[in-house]
Order: sequence, then C-alpha cells, then structure tokens
Amino acid sequence: MMTENKKTVLTPAIRARIDEWILRYPPEQKRSGVFEALRLVQEENGGSLTVEWMDAVADYLEMPRIAVYEVATFYTLYHLEPVGRHVIQLCTNISCMLNGSEKILAHLKNRLNVDVNETTADGKFTLKEVECLGACVTPPVCQIGKTYYENLTAEKIDEILGKLG
Repeated sequence: MMTENKKTVLTPAIRARIDEWILRYPPEQKRSGVFEALRLVQEENGGSLTVEWMDAVADYLEMPRIAVYEVATFYTLYHLEPVGRHVIQLCTNISCMLNGSEKILAHLKNRLNVDVNETTADGKFTLKEVECLGACVTPPVCQIGKTYYENLTAEKIDEILGKLG
C-alpha cells in the first residue's frame, strides 16, 4: 500500500504515462512496466534514481521493492547517482576493444578531464564504461542519450562533443 508521501512523488502525469505503458500487458503482469516506469521517473528526477523514486514505482506497480532495485542496479540505462546532462556510455566489450575502444576511452578521459563514472566540473558530461551496446558490427560504439555513435575515432568523438557543447 502506498503512503501519502509516495503518492506525491509520482505526479499525475507520470502515473498516467505508466498506466498507458502497462496497458500493453495483462493486468496480472503490470509489473512488466517496471522498465519504462523507472525510465520515466529517472527522466523526471533529472537523470538519476533515488530510493524514494524506486520505492514509489514498486508501490505503484504493487511489486516488491527489492525487485525494482534489482532492475535498477542491473541495467546500465539507470543511474543511481546524479549524472551530467549528457551520459556517454562507451562499450569496451570484445568487439569494441579489438577495434580501439581503449584508445577512445583514454581520449574521452583526457578530453573531459574525468575518469569513468565521473561527471565534468561543468555538469555537462558523465563518462560510463558499459559491457555491451549490441552494435558489434560497427565498433567502437558509444551511446549518448538515445543516440548511438558508431565507428568511433578520436576525431569523431571531438566532433560529437563539440555539437553537444
């Protein structure tokens, strides 16, 4: 059962969007909407999740809180700490590694003056290293927001970062 505090976390607009999403599933499987619900509340919270937001999602979907935490901690698209305006997720798995992702990672660290899991001083960029982005035919690859960037080079990275400013 939701507490009064949890009701206020999920605005009517967020609840409506979650409700719209869970219509895709049989009523007894509404917990399948947890992925989209977490994405929505993360977006609403400025790019990261808090325990309060995750608890609100669990309560709203009537599922154990631990199940929500498991999803949020397993998938790299969810952030449990505040992040920059642009989250750079660089794949360093085997295909990307064999095609120079280590050089791209070093370039990003140098260019942004951050290490992995850090955010630039101006709050624009957070650098993340991820296991796989599923674009093994065009490595190295990174994802920034909802956009994939493939066949990366240092020059391409500089161009991308320049456009994101």
